[in-house]
Amino acid sequence: MVISGPGSGPAQKRSPLALLGVGAVLAVVVAVLVTVIAMRDNAVSGDQVSKTGTSSENVPTAASGFGNPEVDMFGRRVDVPDNDIGVALEQNPALQQQPGAPTWLTAAPQPASGQGVWQRVFGGPVVRFSTSDGPARIDGKAAVGFAHTPQGAALAAEQIYWRTNANPRDRDLLLRLVEVTPQYLADYDRLVAEGKVSDRLPDKLRPLLFASDAFRIESYTEDSAIIQFARKARETADGQPTWVGMRLAVTWRDGDWKLTAVSGQQQVQIDSLRSIEGWTQW
Repeated sequence: MVISGPGSGPAQKRSPLALLGVGAVLAVVVAVLVTVIAMRDNAVSGDQVSKTGTSSENVPTAASGFGNPEVDMFGRRVDVPDNDIGVALEQNPALQQQPGAPTWLTAAPQPASGQGVWQRVFGGPVVRFSTSDGPARIDGKAAVGFAHTPQGAALAAEQIYWRTNANPRDRDLLLRLVEVTPQYLADYDRLVAEGKVSDRLPDKLRPLLFASDAFRIESYTEDSAIIQFARKARETADGQPTWVGMRLAVTWRDGDWKLTAVSGQQQVQIDSLRSIEGWTQW
């Protein structure tokens, strides 16, 4: 899969989610470009990162259901499940936030750390799991059973985004997890038939698909939510860390969250962030 962005020609292959709005795809492009540039600059100065993203002191040991863990370029633990679809954690709904609570929109899913909280799925993207807000189970390639809470919406948005991008030609997965229109589906089928949608993420991008650092609930109702995400960049500004922001939207359908297009005044925006103060850190 080549993720389309500015200057992409019509013959290039694209992610199926590009059709949901080029902004969502550009978020990945920007994040990857920032990372690549910063990695190149840091390598020149002697700050080396392994090709697999696992070079670090004291790589943690493996646990049941997982292979050897990795440590990403920022020194954070990433568990690698034996089955690359991921391992759902045992749920405890008592840990969920309650409507009306002061932390309803701002609390992080539980737990904050531990085995299986961050997992690399399909050999590439690193996504968040919880015991409080889902996913409750893995069904095929889909993570399902997210809580009807802001935290569940945030977890679902990233899980769905990355799972569908990691399996761009899986039409059944797309239909299950994404709220698509007939026109969207017609365009998707045409692109697949024309060979313009590849079957996997490019290997060179996989080490760069590290976890996001924080999220912020932009809006939330019982039926829909818009969530902003921040991924740390290797690039710094005045010696301080920076992040790349991305916005995703989900809709509550048939007892779970589904990814939707962000359009109109809610159009996806790509931001270079100097601070994540006020955001919810995972």
